Amino acid sequence: MQYQPRLLASLVALGSLASPAAHATNGYFFHGYGIKAQGQAGVSIAQPQDALAAANNPAGTAWIGDRLDVGATLFAPDRSAEIEGNGAGANGHYNGNAKNTFVIPEFGVSKQLNDKLGVGLAVYGNGGMNTDYRSNPYAAFGSKNSVGVDFTQVFITPSVAYKFTERQSFGIGLNVVYQRFAAKGLSAFANPMFSSDSAHLNDHGHDSSTGVGIRLGWQGQLTDDLTLGLTWASKIKAAKFDRYAGLFASGGSFDVPENYGAGLSYKLTPRLTLGADVQEIKYGHVRSVGNDFDVQSLFAGNRFGAKDGPGFGWRDITVYKFGASYALLPELTLRGGYSHAEQPIPGSQTFLNILAPGVIQDHASLGLTWSPSASSELNLAYTHGFKKTVDGNGSIPQAFGGGEANLKMSQDILGVGYAWKF
Repeated sequence: MQYQPRLLASLVALGSLASPAAHATNGYFFHGYGIKAQGQAGVSIAQPQDALAAANNPAGTAWIGDRLDVGATLFAPDRSAEIEGNGAGANGHYNGNAKNTFVIPEFGVSKQLNDKLGVGLAVYGNGGMNTDYRSNPYAAFGSKNSVGVDFTQVFITPSVAYKFTERQSFGIGLNVVYQRFAAKGLSAFANPMFSSDSAHLNDHGHDSSTGVGIRLGWQGQLTDDLTLGLTWASKIKAAKFDRYAGLFASGGSFDVPENYGAGLSYKLTPRLTLGADVQEIKYGHVRSVGNDFDVQSLFAGNRFGAKDGPGFGWRDITVYKFGASYALLPELTLRGGYSHAEQPIPGSQTFLNILAPGVIQDHASLGLTWSPSASSELNLAYTHGFKKTVDGNGSIPQAFGGGEANLKMSQDILGVGYAWKF
């Protein structure tokens, strides 16, 4: 199977056009890649089920055969913020849902070259964030018009996997990332007092960025019923957002954080399979995401856009996922799952995160696969991200009038996919 550069460019363009704004579930990473994985809260590291397997663990590419998967996810987040106790006049409730429904496409194809070697290509939305506040929470500090950000992260992952024993495989995937970002309504911060490049902080439309990293994976069937999986993805040093060099740390840098995980799958009965994943996402190791918004450091010279300038103050998180699938009939499989993530945003960092309130911690999912024939599948998944509020704790500096910024978000996610098996 050959992947031509023109084809890859077309797939990137398709992904970016079909999802002009993005999502946030476990931080700003999506909760599951592939409609089947979505239906069990993202459990997938030791359960390759479709041609999106390489997005979760490239070792799974050796086990899924010849198939083509096409899907789309309708994502509906509800995000808002409240400011209270502010002496500058910013108090109020702010709704960030000027746009609140988004479509996220996905595509995967796999080919078994022989009884040991498989290759594949997966295209999917890895992560992102969107907010749009018609009433600007930063207006009291000098910002004008509506405020928000639009961030989309599309991955293209070609993969190859090799079965080095009858029950074990190793896989490698190339993570090619395309990122798209825009910010508006932040003119209060677009001055030399706050930014190292105040001309490139706000209202410059969409800018794009690309980068390349790797994902490695292992899968091993320890017994007839128990399978384990391990996966690791490198940090991706992406090209800088030049139009926003005065906003993001290190002159517009916005890298993709390192992440890794482990999973197990256990066939409790011939029909019932249980699974669990643990995932670690290193948000705190990306300066533009992990640097704190610290006003003392800001006034000491670490302005927006500087190496140690303000970020969103996100912390590393661990995500715990649990899922089950049940073959009710030969042509019908039912799924369900639940996941819990640590909170990436501490109460002290809520002020800037009005723009990026990725506070959801708990998801519950349901899904099904119906096979009208031996060569085709219809896949459905629904996920609810339970409402979560993070209250500010010393979040608004006294230089901005003090008080607290409180963040709130919930989500509904509906995925539909169809697969052809060859």
